[in-house]
Amino acid sequence: MLAPPDAVDRAQRLREQLDYHNHRYYVLDDPEVSDAEYDRLLRELQSLEAQYPDLVTRDSPTQRVGAEPVKSFGEVVHELPMLSLANAFDETEVRAFDKRVRELLDTDDDIEYAAEPKLDGLAISLLYRDGRFVRGATRGNGVKGEDITDNVRTIRALPLRLKGTGCPPLVEVRAEAYIAKKDFESYNAQAAARGEKTFVNPRNSAAGSLRQLDPRLTAKRPLSIYCYGIGKLEGNELPARQSEILQQLRAWGLRTSPDVEVVRGAAGCLDYHVRIGARRASLPYEIDGVVYKVDRLAFQQELGFVSRAPRWAIAHKFPAQEELTEIIDVLFSVGRTGALTPTAKLKPVFVGGATISNATLHNMDEIERKDVRIGDWVMIRRAGDVIPEVIAVVRDRRPADARVIELPARCPICDSAVIRAEGEAVARCSGGLICPAQRKEAINHYGSRRAMDIEGLGEKLVDQLVDRDMVHTLDDIYRLHLEQLTGLKRMGEKSARNLLDGIERSKRTTLANFVYALGIREVGESTARALAGHFGNLDSIMAADAQGLQRVADVGPVVAQYVATFFQQSHNREVIRSLRELGVNWPDSEPAAPRGDALGGRTYVVTGTIEGLTREDIKQRLLALGATVSGSVSKKTTAVIAGENPGSKFRKAENLGVPIIGADELHELFGANTD
Repeated sequence: MLAPPDAVDRAQRLREQLDYHNHRYYVLDDPEVSDAEYDRLLRELQSLEAQYPDLVTRDSPTQRVGAEPVKSFGEVVHELPMLSLANAFDETEVRAFDKRVRELLDTDDDIEYAAEPKLDGLAISLLYRDGRFVRGATRGNGVKGEDITDNVRTIRALPLRLKGTGCPPLVEVRAEAYIAKKDFESYNAQAAARGEKTFVNPRNSAAGSLRQLDPRLTAKRPLSIYCYGIGKLEGNELPARQSEILQQLRAWGLRTSPDVEVVRGAAGCLDYHVRIGARRASLPYEIDGVVYKVDRLAFQQELGFVSRAPRWAIAHKFPAQEELTEIIDVLFSVGRTGALTPTAKLKPVFVGGATISNATLHNMDEIERKDVRIGDWVMIRRAGDVIPEVIAVVRDRRPADARVIELPARCPICDSAVIRAEGEAVARCSGGLICPAQRKEAINHYGSRRAMDIEGLGEKLVDQLVDRDMVHTLDDIYRLHLEQLTGLKRMGEKSARNLLDGIERSKRTTLANFVYALGIREVGESTARALAGHFGNLDSIMAADAQGLQRVADVGPVVAQYVATFFQQSHNREVIRSLRELGVNWPDSEPAAPRGDALGGRTYVVTGTIEGLTREDIKQRLLALGATVSGSVSKKTTAVIAGENPGSKFRKAENLGVPIIGADELHELFGANTD
């Protein structure tokens, strides 16, 4: 049946679009559309050609793989064509593939498939002669690729000579070049710090790295490879199964995926897809699906090929994780610690299996680095349960009226001043004691054991008090009464009376505890104790400017600015005034806590568990001897006290060469400095 004119026109437009995007993706490494959009265009053309066979042309994108190689590299003719795989996007298509395989093989038995993750990298060919690496090439159009030998040679994971005896006279290995997630993030961070261009995603990074004209630049990129098959082999016989081919590659010293499995039938394939999908976000590399290959090579040979792909393999794609859409607006939300987070309001788009209308922009530094504006067309990514994020701007599509995103001067929740400290990426609302967005966090901290120690004031109760509009600011805690509390869930009269007793007891405290309870940014117990000891009373602390605050031991310019700003806010001062009027008090002129000086000038960090001592016990004893106890390790740390099951601080101490002492040495330290 001849195609009608509208179908002819549509097919021609689709071919032109796909050829254009092929060139952008494979040749320029600068795609303008997501993989999902490209797949939709290709499937529409495939459908038209299936309905009207006279539309099929030899140069149709459905009849070839990729685009022609660029002319700046030498041309390579592959020993055997590097064909791409057909795609399946759902369970029905996987079952249909398995059914076709069994019908063509004339069997009702379950077929064994070699299943492995489909890396989102760049397919390459590696040629070895007599066990020595002699040529690397891109896939190109499947028949001809680009000679990138010198660039491939820089990949450290690539063996320049195969291991073992009996290496074949010639073997062409098929591999995927990629950059691991952590290496990609590290490289981008370093590039941004140098003011250089950053990459959109690891796939583009790998492709761009291998197509550098200067191999010295490629050598600086953290490329790696996983090998997945053999194209041509001379002098040796191929193993009988795909899974055995991978074993042979490993025996030769070539990297293969550690996640390959042999599964049975469509059910085994689908189960594998679910399991790998659940691990997708935690895998060290990007994948966009899984690949199923009939494991027995004899069956592969019997099944053969269609013009574009083997009949014995298929790629089962995951829902697209990246999509292109438009930013309609940018709104700022306030988190429980006062941090302002910009969120892009998007033209709704389906990505990662869900319709997305919001994406995080992280902070103002990220907005400025990526030059994101309202009205821009952007690429967004959604990976599993991770919050969708804007990863890149399509500059060529920026409208003339695109608006620069500005940080609000006032909190959108409580209208307090927004502060962005010099050198910090995060901006914060200064209304810590009155901002509704920070209310629960502030109350939980205020009532905690090492602050005001209000027994019975736990997180679930705080949730009820705030959600029922019973507590707005800290002083409202002291206005609660029995009838209010007994109306709450799981709060009988006895529990309510116990809580009120705990609230009443908390009124008698210390200046250090009260300052700590206020939740001033970066003011922990040690700093609160230092402020109380230095100034002796709250009014003096509140009146001090940043310069005066820096005279306090262990208070640097950043913390001094946080403290000064907190007490300069009229709403914070009003809450403090109200708390004091409601009876919260401490000794009027509190001297510094008595402490020795045996360990004066020394700084310790505690990690792990030491039998017979809590971490707080250790901290208090060290403080009593004049030492400073820090929560982080630096080159200035005197020693790290490490018990059982230490954390990352132990490893950082090792890396920095900071002394590490155990339980025995700690007890000796205490014993030697105790009268």
